[in-house]
Amino acid sequence: MIKTGKKTGTTRQARHSASVAVAIRPDSWVLIPALLLLSIGIVMVGSASIAVAESQGVSSNYYLLRHLIYVFLGVLLAMMFRVIPIALLERVSRPMLLLSALALLVVLMPGIGHTVNGSTRWIRLGLVNFQVVEAVKLMVIIYLAGYLARKAGLVQTRFFDTLKPLIFAGFLSVLLLLQPDMGSAAIITAIVAGMVWLAGAAWRHIFVLGLLTLPAFGFAAMEPYRLRRIFSFWDPWADPYASGFQLTQALIAVGRGELFGVGLGASIQKLYYLPEAHTDFIFAVLAEEFGLVGVIVVLALFLLLVTRIMVIGVMAHRLDRPFSGFLAYGVGIWIGLQAMISVGVNLGVLPTKGLTLPLISSGGSSMLMTLLALGLVLRIKYELDRSNGVKHLRKKVQRGAST
Repeated sequence: MIKTGKKTGTTRQARHSASVAVAIRPDSWVLIPALLLLSIGIVMVGSASIAVAESQGVSSNYYLLRHLIYVFLGVLLAMMFRVIPIALLERVSRPMLLLSALALLVVLMPGIGHTVNGSTRWIRLGLVNFQVVEAVKLMVIIYLAGYLARKAGLVQTRFFDTLKPLIFAGFLSVLLLLQPDMGSAAIITAIVAGMVWLAGAAWRHIFVLGLLTLPAFGFAAMEPYRLRRIFSFWDPWADPYASGFQLTQALIAVGRGELFGVGLGASIQKLYYLPEAHTDFIFAVLAEEFGLVGVIVVLALFLLLVTRIMVIGVMAHRLDRPFSGFLAYGVGIWIGLQAMISVGVNLGVLPTKGLTLPLISSGGSSMLMTLLALGLVLRIKYELDRSNGVKHLRKKVQRGAST
């Protein structure tokens, strides 16, 4: 009788231990490269924005302080969303379809949308402007993760279930082209296509859908100013003071960097030569000041970050958490694709397009949403680790009970 009581007490205690939340640290393979990229971004925004600020008659540290504020707010958002259960996001994933469309429609309403450089992409929130499409990218990922979690098997076999997400992406692309913002339209379409492909859609379906989207983007590219960008991309030196100006100045900056760069703060191209030196073309300034070595370091950090996010997605699928897996895939595709396009534009291997370099460029909306997305990835990894920890404790309980 005494032995039985001891065994029962031990079992109850072990079960209680298994029910206690496991203490888990944030994933270092996500956190460290993200923090390093943020640090590099702070240094480069401080270096690249001085001439821009002085030309506008504001303090030389204006854009750096503004960037630091957005980084701080973004980190707070990431910490907040890290404690929100992923199951809650899955429950609200369906309304994201409507919310993303409404958000882009609101921007086009007179008196609400704010126009900058001929594009109506922002809404004014007090003293700041918010670029709605950055939030829409994340909403699209959340909606599609829920859709694919519900329809994963059907997407692999039925063409219509593969087509529906692309119809949704096409509708959003039309709204974005009205702003106009072809770059974001292409990124959202690529994110949707990538997530559908990772869900196991048949190659023949992906091929057919690809053929359907090419004419739409080809027609959009026929706009005169877009054609000028494409032609200048092929030969920027043919018109280096007009249509090819941005690209030629970026290439000069990259070339001056050589192996080790000219040194922090010593860039010449950022001094009124290179447009948008602290935002779209910050990578060219980085290449000039830190050379090929700096370029390789930044690319390696992005590769490490994106690879780890995709690995977390694979881990989620292995633990039968499809929504978490697809959510991680979407965030990984988003950050990786946008970084690749931004770097490609700066190096002259892609047509000029205004896209920020995630975690590095000065851009409040992009910074906030990217850090929020990383907070969700950290939450996914936390839940996976907690699930593994509880399973481990239960095994110990069973072994303890058996002895």
